Amino acid sequence: MLVPLIAIDGPTASGKGTVAQRVARALGWAYLDSGALYRLCALAALRGGVALDDEAGLAALASALPVRFDDDRIELDGQDATEVIRDEAVGNAASRIAALPALRAALLGLQRGFRRPPGLVADGRDMGTVVFPDATLKVFLVATAESRAERRYKQLIEKGFSANLADLLRDLRQRDERDSNRAVAPLRPAEGAVVIDSTHLDIDQTVAQVLRAYRHCVRR
Repeated sequence: MLVPLIAIDGPTASGKGTVAQRVARALGWAYLDSGALYRLCALAALRGGVALDDEAGLAALASALPVRFDDDRIELDGQDATEVIRDEAVGNAASRIAALPALRAALLGLQRGFRRPPGLVADGRDMGTVVFPDATLKVFLVATAESRAERRYKQLIEKGFSANLADLLRDLRQRDERDSNRAVAPLRPAEGAVVIDSTHLDIDQTVAQVLRAYRHCVRR
């Protein structure tokens, strides 16, 4: 039997990362932050001098990416990369390389390699549609752009960064448009996905809904 897996997809700032981490912790499973993989590839390329338009070179780098996820810590080649991959330069590089088909294909095998007993919770934008179409449970987490912008604003302020709510809202809507209309792996609910609107839910309530959906799924 396949190792059980919960795929959680959704737009930017929908809370899918935090929800996925807590669901994984509650079940005692591993956690995969697929978005971080693109940032890690970008970081490795910047450090290794691989050009961001060298599709073959980036694909080779991605296929052997020495990454490890350990709860809230992300390691690249044994070094903590949790904060550095959130750097603006790394994020911009990740956005550029994420559109390369060969890179996405190389990361496909890496992502699927995280599926080990006793189970995996994976979050991203194409976990249920492309990477794990046979997931035990597929979740599509949504929230209004306004509520997502407010959450992101609070996170940035709490971390000591300056932020403008109107700018965040505009950026989120632009990213939603790009992610939903891109040619490769567009953002959309997977067939059979459970859609959860977290606009008026806190993290604990959202996690509880995902766990409830999983229990219902395995009982069928």
